[in-house]
Amino acid sequence: MATHAVSTYTPKDVPSPPVPSATYFSELQWKTLYALADAVVPSIHTAATVKSSNDRVVSDAEWNSAVSSLSSNISGPDAVNIATQYLQENVSENPIFRATVERILGNHVHDEGRNGFGMIMSALNTRAGSLIMTGSITPIQDQPVEFREKVLRGWDTSRLPPLRAIYRGLTAMVKKCWVSSSPTIGPVLGFPRIPVHGQPADGFQYEFLQFTPGDKPETIETDVVIVGSGCGGSVAAKNLAEAGLRVLVVEKSYSYPTDTFPMTPSDGFTNMFENGGAVSTDDGSMAVLAGSTWGGGGTINWSASLQTQGYVRQEWADTGLPFFTSLDFQKSLDRVCERMGVNEDHVEHNRQNRVILDGARKLGYAAKTVPQNTGHGKHYCGYCTLGCASGGKKGPTESFLMDAAQAGAKFMEGFCAEKVLFTNVKGRKVASGVKGTWKSRDSYLGLSGTQAVERKVIIKAKKVVVSAGTLQSPLLLLRSGLKNSQIGRNLYLHPVMAAGAVFDEETRPWEGSALTTVVNEFEDLDGAGHGVKIESLSMMPSLFIPIFPWRDSLEYKLWAAKLRRSTGFITLTKDRDSGRVYPDPVDGRCRIDYTVSAFDRKHIVEAIIASAKIAYITGAKEFHTAYRDLPPFIRPDASDPEAPEGINDAALQSWIAELRGKSPLNVERGLFASAHQMGTCRMSKSPKLGVVDPDCQVWGTDGLYVVDASVFPSASGVNPMITNMAIADWASRNLARAMGTVRGEGSVMARL
Repeated sequence: MATHAVSTYTPKDVPSPPVPSATYFSELQWKTLYALADAVVPSIHTAATVKSSNDRVVSDAEWNSAVSSLSSNISGPDAVNIATQYLQENVSENPIFRATVERILGNHVHDEGRNGFGMIMSALNTRAGSLIMTGSITPIQDQPVEFREKVLRGWDTSRLPPLRAIYRGLTAMVKKCWVSSSPTIGPVLGFPRIPVHGQPADGFQYEFLQFTPGDKPETIETDVVIVGSGCGGSVAAKNLAEAGLRVLVVEKSYSYPTDTFPMTPSDGFTNMFENGGAVSTDDGSMAVLAGSTWGGGGTINWSASLQTQGYVRQEWADTGLPFFTSLDFQKSLDRVCERMGVNEDHVEHNRQNRVILDGARKLGYAAKTVPQNTGHGKHYCGYCTLGCASGGKKGPTESFLMDAAQAGAKFMEGFCAEKVLFTNVKGRKVASGVKGTWKSRDSYLGLSGTQAVERKVIIKAKKVVVSAGTLQSPLLLLRSGLKNSQIGRNLYLHPVMAAGAVFDEETRPWEGSALTTVVNEFEDLDGAGHGVKIESLSMMPSLFIPIFPWRDSLEYKLWAAKLRRSTGFITLTKDRDSGRVYPDPVDGRCRIDYTVSAFDRKHIVEAIIASAKIAYITGAKEFHTAYRDLPPFIRPDASDPEAPEGINDAALQSWIAELRGKSPLNVERGLFASAHQMGTCRMSKSPKLGVVDPDCQVWGTDGLYVVDASVFPSASGVNPMITNMAIADWASRNLARAMGTVRGEGSVMARL
């Protein structure tokens, strides 16, 4: 790979599709919504500098304290000026903030949710509605920002479920959009636009099929069409192409070269995450992050490469799937790890991962280094969730898809698969291809001109491999007319609750690999393999800050600025209890019916307690959680982590007792998150129990396979990438043997 000097490197701008028309809300509804946004993250002023009712006025003493606190951690002669700009930033006047809000509401919130927002904004502008919701007949946008804040806090605990829901939805959206678009938070944190470690490099140059305009569908023939370019699809593409078969990989999203990485948060979420990074469960209690770009989740994940553990393999084998305890499965695990250069030898732990290892050692907890897919090389970068500029993370685009291309596979971006095509052979449904719509990149970006093409495409294939991911694969099967009642069910999400520790000294936690350690002490809390692992997480401000509670606007701004002195924890739960995905009845997009069960929430509490102990024993001064009903633990000045009593410190034990008293956590009072989705096309020994058979072929069909994490029989309990790839390796090798290795000639595909 060619490299270029890091000192001169600036990622190329990434064009995004146009912001949707904002006419779904009236001008008055928008005014009301942005007035509430200004209450969540207001412009802070003293009486001497206040400009409008959108400014929150604080006393001179509060102002001086805030500026002093912020500037003391900002290096350079402009510290006071930077702190002042941060406090006085006005979100509703930031065009990037407004565009991000309008994109989320216009493109990424389903009709039901958007209509709910609109209804509340309209009701606030009626005398009766305003009186009920605010206690005053004066429209909320005409009230001082302090009054708006008080109203929002009241909604948080309202007896009316719609007000509690609007509080959760509104504050979550405003926090996310603010951190993603703020021009001041980077300078306050000392957070650089690009990583200070690592050398940018030019990645593999992929070529994608293009089509000319036309009224009739374009028809392509191939041996195998693979729907999805993520961890499962990429491995299948490599193996099938190297077996001499004609392979076409189609991806609904688009490819971006490494010189656009890392993207800005706003561009990254829009272009590389499912639904713009705004996926949530129906009850609003969980944010769900999934990749939607070339390489899928493997392009935006954090390098963690853990193999499937023995007790999980046995659990799956006991369901009638003995393959999982076979040597063949272990060989597949090892094969995919070797291709990506998975190793521990070159892992360098950053501060937050050292905190976990050091704390676990002092407390006697079982913990270990997490292997990384870094090509047997060093990769000290925490920005990869917005794209890896160095190519050091050997995800699908830097390994399996590259191998597939070199073996002759063809690729199509911007293709939305609408349905799998079947022929009827002696009463059997035999997969014969895929039908969908292709959008050229210019069409996706809303550009006019001869290159902006949208075209129906029919792909005729001998075999169809669905690798669209746990959220989308079952929806494609349903759109294709399959009736198995198990499709979309058995959804596992590895729910996590995040926590953050604040230290006296600077930690710069975004530097270094995000997740290189794991505490295994609590992975089997019920004797049946269900429990929690403690890991660290990406400390990119746009990912970390928004998941923590908003209780007060000034407090929230001051807390966000502590990120430069923080480390993070996640409680990765092997969930026992599952949910489902289903298509939205209006627009067909993915909906998620999942609530973390009381059983699993009790396990999360134990992991939060253990994380707090780790933070305490390593010297943290504060410990915050994503649970609103639990105040952060603030270490008393007299507390000493080196004192003989250690974690038996009375203040810490009192805080732990308060948390235990709240177990199981109220799902409405915290924010859970998921970066792992599994199980919605479950592998099983019979069609009554799952969706695919032990060869990953869909029950009741011939030639239709699902190869992604949706086939997991239950939650994997570890980051699912390696398990997903190993299943894909085994299934695609079996398919290649069944199809033979003679490359077809004379088709349209062969000429492309």
